[in-house]
Amino acid sequence: MKLLFVDCCISQRGEGSRTKRLAKAYLDAFLKAHPGTEVETVTPEMLLALRPFDAAMLDERDALAAEKRWDAPVFALARQLRAADAVVVAAPYWDLSYPAALRTYIEYVSANGLTYHYEADGCHGDCRAERLVYLTTGGDVEREDSVGVAHWRQLAAMFGAKRFDYVFAGGLDLVPERTEALLAAQCTLAATLGAEA
Repeated sequence: MKLLFVDCCISQRGEGSRTKRLAKAYLDAFLKAHPGTEVETVTPEMLLALRPFDAAMLDERDALAAEKRWDAPVFALARQLRAADAVVVAAPYWDLSYPAALRTYIEYVSANGLTYHYEADGCHGDCRAERLVYLTTGGDVEREDSVGVAHWRQLAAMFGAKRFDYVFAGGLDLVPERTEALLAAQCTLAATLGAEA
């Protein structure tokens, strides 16, 4: 099994990132339940190095796609997503959404003809993973209809995942005395999801 971990745990807390802690709880449980799993990680550094598409880059990508040259470097992240058996995305809750680096990543993996395609009845996913999990933390309370959850739910469907799960550890800065208990509870939930077959 191949697990793709999209690590957008960009935080001023460094190794103390609360989103990273949530992701670790999920990954530890997943690897324990699925021994032998190969984890491929898209690191924060890789995400931050991605250049947003400009008009010329879009023209070049579209020309490559028209020729089905899916081996081109611009499609490397899309190929990686397509081949994964399971996908977990972790990102903090920023400005009612998530870091811009993750939005740029979405542009690279949303490759029509590779990770999804269209037919007369609409969009069909072409990725192997049947499940996508989105993990996020925030100082304020993130709601189910927030941009992060709603967007990744729709992306999961577009890529062909039959199941979408998410965990958000929200409200972590509202009452500092409760921060640890709130985060620990959501880490337990993340571990429960990770342990599922």
